[in-house]
Amino acid sequence: MNSDFWHRFSLTGLRDRMPAWMKNRYVLTVLIFLLWIIFLDPNNLISRVREIKTRNRLEREKEYYMGRIEEDRRKLNELRTSNENLEKYAREQYRMKRPDEDLFIIVTPEQERKIRRDRKVSKTSKPAVKRATKPSDD
Repeated sequence: MNSDFWHRFSLTGLRDRMPAWMKNRYVLTVLIFLLWIIFLDPNNLISRVREIKTRNRLEREKEYYMGRIEEDRRKLNELRTSNENLEKYAREQYRMKRPDEDLFIIVTPEQERKIRRDRKVSKTSKPAVKRATKPSDD
């Protein structure tokens, strides 16, 4: 019984219990190769997938910003070519008015929520001020 116990944990015992397909050296070579490619190589499969996701995200951002740049170029061209467009832009974006005019701003509930959210973020983003405390007389 004692020799059966040690035979079970020895290399020959382990080899006797392995399935036949795992004893084939070509299968073992392919398995080791796959493990190396998936986990151990510096350019492994996991990091490649992560890099591909990052690249796709960056390409989407690039398309978005290229669209924004084109839109801003178009607006800039309109502002440079016409004084009426420049005045309209100043009135809409910067709420400029003539001295004899009154300005009424109508805010939708959506815009009001955005304004409140922006104010809350700006209040919480201030750096914390550390107050000096008096040493206690213990």
